[in-house]
Amino acid sequence: MISIKTSKDKKVYFASDQHLGAPTPEASFPREKKFVAWLDEVKKDAEVIFLLGDLFDFWFEYKTVVPKGFVRVLGKLAEIRDSGIPIYFFIGNHDLWMTDYFEKELNIPVYHSPQEFLINNKLFLIGHGDGLGPGDKGYKRMKKVFTFPFFQWLFRWLHPDLGVRLGHYMSVKNKLISGDEDAKYLGDENEWLVLYCKQKLTQTHYDYFIFGHRHLPLNIELQSNSTYINLGDWIQYFTYGKYDSTFELLTYKG
Repeated sequence: MISIKTSKDKKVYFASDQHLGAPTPEASFPREKKFVAWLDEVKKDAEVIFLLGDLFDFWFEYKTVVPKGFVRVLGKLAEIRDSGIPIYFFIGNHDLWMTDYFEKELNIPVYHSPQEFLINNKLFLIGHGDGLGPGDKGYKRMKKVFTFPFFQWLFRWLHPDLGVRLGHYMSVKNKLISGDEDAKYLGDENEWLVLYCKQKLTQTHYDYFIFGHRHLPLNIELQSNSTYINLGDWIQYFTYGKYDSTFELLTYKG
């Protein structure tokens, strides 16, 4: 567990699901610039920044090759990290093939599963959110295939020009990957991340559960002192989280 104590007038920021590169690099370029502008604003008072996955719509790291593009957001992350502000990255279902590029080039730790953070003496469980809780069985089966080392090894043998093109095509077209079918509120009793959080609360008390993946801004009180937050996305909502003594789910206007 990592403990974070914010300094005076400093904040903790959260964002998720930018999906840069979708549906095309040209179409997502204005969103990339908007997200970079947000990073420029929050760095002024950020104690730490959490990015909760699907920053890219497709990302696969070969040994010596990473996908072309995204230089503005990568450069801004490098600038912020070099200034001394910690950044924590959680892989999503679209960038789950990350290995060590962020860690070696940007000094940004990458997490592959939800992690506990103690922030201002409040316990947070933070992650992307895919594949958690009951249901979602089609995606869970697909994720096992995608993360199986043998299949990743096979994919790595594809020339990057072909592999990245194929990965991007699948990322945009496949509903199980894209999550389009999940982008509707289902009611607390059918929200699988709500059910996951409630199950976790039977074992450990968390003050906040922070996830992405659902592409819906959600702020749901689970108990009188435990809250589930879904950060929404940077495709339709442009929402993000801010925390110092309380948590706020805000919209970035640019």
